[in-house]
Amino acid sequence: MIWEIVQVGDPVLRKKCEPVTRFDGQLHALLDDMKETLIHAEGAGLAAPQVGVPIRAVVVNVEEGYFELINPIFVWQKGEQRGAEGCLSVRGKVGTVCRPSKVKVIFQDRKGDKYSLVARDFFARAICHELDHLDGVLYTDKAANVRDAED
Repeated sequence: MIWEIVQVGDPVLRKKCEPVTRFDGQLHALLDDMKETLIHAEGAGLAAPQVGVPIRAVVVNVEEGYFELINPIFVWQKGEQRGAEGCLSVRGKVGTVCRPSKVKVIFQDRKGDKYSLVARDFFARAICHELDHLDGVLYTDKAANVRDAED
């Protein structure tokens, strides 16, 4: 099922999300719907609060593959990259954001099993962007020169 993506101004986007404690069919259905919604929206990532569910879950679909990160935590961040970012919850805008060029995160999968991954470049940018959503932070809070996307 494709969900409506919550837009800037909705208070759910500013909430600190709760950890996932139940790894059940309801979570699996949400993750499946988030993947379908992300593909339909042609985005690189989607956090649960962007579909109105304030839990610590994100999906990322980048060149390296499709990833579901539940209760993700940064282990470390290295380097620096600057680049343009947009957001499915801030339609029509883009801004320049400084992010780490390499990150390591630990997380759980949909079954609750624990994993870690190292992401670089755009993959790292996508993870940082989505994890910010879990703490109520939008890219526009960190961006320089936010402007209309077509400029």
